[in-house]
Amino acid sequence: MKLTRAHFLLALAATGLSACAPRGAVETAAPAPVAAPERQAFVAAAHPLAVEAGLNVLRKGGSAVDAAVAVQAMLSLVEPQSSGLGGGAFMVRYDAKTKAVTVYDGRETAPAGATPDMLMGPDGKPLGFRTAVLSGRATGVPGVVRMMALAQGQHGKLKWRELFTDAEQTAANGFTVTARLGRFINSGGPQANTPDSLAYFRNADGSKIKTGDTLRNPAYAAFLRRLAAQGPDAMYKGETARRIVARVREGDLASSMTEADLAAYKPVVREGLCNPYRSYILCAPPPPSSGVGLLQLMAMIERTDIGARGPNDPVAWVKYAEASRLMYADRDAYVGDIATVPVKGMLDPSYVASRAALIGERAGPAPQAGTPPGAIAARIDATNEVAGTSHFIVIDGDGNAVSMTTTVESFFGTGRMVDGFFLNNQMTDFSFVPQGPNVIAPGKRPRSSMVPTVILNPDRSLAGAIGSPGGNAILGYVSKALVGMIDWKLPVADAIALPNLVARGTSFNGEADKFAPALHAAMAERGVTVRGGTGEDSGLHGVMIRDGKFDGGADPRRDGVAKTITLPARK
Repeated sequence: MKLTRAHFLLALAATGLSACAPRGAVETAAPAPVAAPERQAFVAAAHPLAVEAGLNVLRKGGSAVDAAVAVQAMLSLVEPQSSGLGGGAFMVRYDAKTKAVTVYDGRETAPAGATPDMLMGPDGKPLGFRTAVLSGRATGVPGVVRMMALAQGQHGKLKWRELFTDAEQTAANGFTVTARLGRFINSGGPQANTPDSLAYFRNADGSKIKTGDTLRNPAYAAFLRRLAAQGPDAMYKGETARRIVARVREGDLASSMTEADLAAYKPVVREGLCNPYRSYILCAPPPPSSGVGLLQLMAMIERTDIGARGPNDPVAWVKYAEASRLMYADRDAYVGDIATVPVKGMLDPSYVASRAALIGERAGPAPQAGTPPGAIAARIDATNEVAGTSHFIVIDGDGNAVSMTTTVESFFGTGRMVDGFFLNNQMTDFSFVPQGPNVIAPGKRPRSSMVPTVILNPDRSLAGAIGSPGGNAILGYVSKALVGMIDWKLPVADAIALPNLVARGTSFNGEADKFAPALHAAMAERGVTVRGGTGEDSGLHGVMIRDGKFDGGADPRRDGVAKTITLPARK
């Protein structure tokens, strides 16, 4: 195009220069100041105090991992029935710069002296769960503190010692007991009525703590001060380690755990396991987590018309239930902390298609495990996974994200306490019977249903995150929410609030009273009769990034909240 005088004058005007200014007298107008873009950060967790602890760290310039440490420290205090520093966790971290998804495995491990039959009785039968869970043998070597220290050392921006202030002060000053915690404290559960629990959950006048009372934990405050000053060695060496070993060695079914077991604990860094779903990529932890089961379930759902049917269609729920049953059959048969898990085979497109072809509009008989490529013969599983877990999400101002599921296994773990926190009963997450993929062995990590997940766009930018507690029902809770969020395009809070349905084997457990009566009846006519479950409620926390904003939600079944804040622009 020929450049005319008019073009020239327009060009000069665009640069702020005058066409009539004499040579040598041209002045450049100062550019108008451009406001730095606002940075948004997000935290969702199972207690408002935990959310505020995480947000406070982000306000100070901390990273998502920094905030995760603060959230976990607070949850150990205010939600002790679900998780704590005496337990384990899986952290899935998304890096906004590299777009990498890394899994930090802080799952508990079996002591070096553990044996495959340690949860069998002298009569050759498995111990009763109540007997096992209260015993010293139930506790695995705790992993969450060492795992968090590793992740924070690699990705933290603040000093480790700065991350425990809120939890330490709350432990010393006290906090108000929520209705949910009050219910567990005053339940008939065995762990709520151990000597340690009864001593802790007492008012000064001797009455039992109840909803609305103030609960203080000076022992935990003192431990957090040492943990902040000494780092993870405050847990794994010295006085706390000695107290842990002494406590688990008490009683008839004593643990073989030693101080050497604690000192030797090492978290494992793993690559996230990712698989496409619709227009997204889902990334979850590999074994011993059940992330492969979640990804397989979603891959089967993608091969159905569930998305087109919607949440009020009984056939959609029937197909969802059938896909769930197929997934659990494979998961139970193959997944554990073993080298032979056929991860690639379970996600092989041809194999997934063959399993999805079994899904009909009516429920069939309980499915058997399939034979994915590379699988060794399916094995009978005798694992009894119970509830007592929490999940939270953090996204920092730089777009890095943490999705973390954390647990002491059952409610209040074993009911045994050291330094103000409960010890886990994670050994009961192994198979009591020495058979199947989840057999106890020294140093082994029990299979987990925890599947903290991050959701990516096709270019691997962050699209969201999801996760839940719930024992073996976690896979059902998370998949239901994913269908609601992605397939049915519901707001995250609405997807989380959808009725829970956990289909496994011959059972269809869930929230029967939350399905509309006509929908419930139509599902039953097709062979899916939803009955009230006996497990843990879901505690879903989720977020999707939609139109550049966080659409987050916390499960109405618990005490959690989801909050977004605006951070100062980077200088």
